[in-house]
Amino acid sequence: MEPTAPDPPATARAPEPPDPAHLSRLEARRDMLRAEFARIFPAGARFVWEIGCGHGHFLTAYAAAHPAALCVGVDQDSFRVRRAVKKQASARLANLHFLRAEARLFLAALPPGVELAAVFILFPDPWPKRRHHKHRLLQADFFQALAERAGQGTPFYFRTDHGDYFREVEELLAAHPDWRIAPTAPWPFEEPTVFQQKAAAHHSLVALRR
Repeated sequence: MEPTAPDPPATARAPEPPDPAHLSRLEARRDMLRAEFARIFPAGARFVWEIGCGHGHFLTAYAAAHPAALCVGVDQDSFRVRRAVKKQASARLANLHFLRAEARLFLAALPPGVELAAVFILFPDPWPKRRHHKHRLLQADFFQALAERAGQGTPFYFRTDHGDYFREVEELLAAHPDWRIAPTAPWPFEEPTVFQQKAAAHHSLVALRR
């Protein structure tokens, strides 16, 4: 009996070309963000950034307690951002702004010279199923993008009630050349979010830009 010939190697699937309509929407969103940035950021500005600001509960309280800090919160949900903007208007905080934006697009569109003073990510979506972990925002490339817009010593504050996600982020930061975990650094401001109020327990982490 003749030996069976091996199966031919699988042909790599060519990547699909980018969708022109999607690219057009992205560019339109970048243009909108750039217009907002021209209104918000003076030249060489440093700002406190909350990613996933929700209804603006935490950042409104933070901005009120830190009137000298320029604070910007972003969320992808337009309803949440509208609620946050109403909070800002009611509090009459000129140092606070809320925008609907995806975090990566926001970073990519930032004007040259604008720098992160601090970053907060509080109770982000943990995407708990393993096959969905790729959707988690906090990946090595995102920490690289943050580092490129952060000065030495810029703090990154992360809080979650999801143990697996916390350990994953802790490992990413421990291995990242641009960040170091600061286990003794204090949490700078307490204003429990809605998710924190519902959580039985939570984990907090502070990292600093090297």
